[in-house]
Amino acid sequence: MSKLVIILCLFLVSCAGYQLGGSKPSNLSHVKSIHIPLFQNDTLFVRAETQATNSVVDALNRDGTYQIASSESADAILKGRITDLDYGQVSSIRTDSLRSEELSLTIHIDWSLVDASNPSRILVKGRSTGRTTFFARGNLNIARTNALPDALQRACESLSSRLADGF
Repeated sequence: MSKLVIILCLFLVSCAGYQLGGSKPSNLSHVKSIHIPLFQNDTLFVRAETQATNSVVDALNRDGTYQIASSESADAILKGRITDLDYGQVSSIRTDSLRSEELSLTIHIDWSLVDASNPSRILVKGRSTGRTTFFARGNLNIARTNALPDALQRACESLSSRLADGF
């Protein structure tokens, strides 16, 4: 019986430093729900703003720290803008260094979380970046289009982490 009590005490003490929930930054402690309007798109990539908005909603839903709400019932509004899509060469074909074999796609999203009751008050703002690589074989336009959701997902997970954890 005493061994059982000792094991139970050790088990309870080993988890003493952990807590569930409540890990959001102190300046966002009053924010429970966020409204996310359609992001703006400063690039020439068609429908990137829709994919970015959906990726942010998915990332915040997966995290669970905040609820997604309508503009009337939200505590804060998340405004976003896709500012840049950068392509770079990761590797080239051995016989021709100017011909790309693998490319990288880097996407930059500038965002700000504003108070819903006073939109001129910025609670937090930042820039999130997502990067992915893809092969440049076949149709390059299709390869770029297929790479965009992965880069957006990485940028939006970074954004979600910043809102939920502060880093």
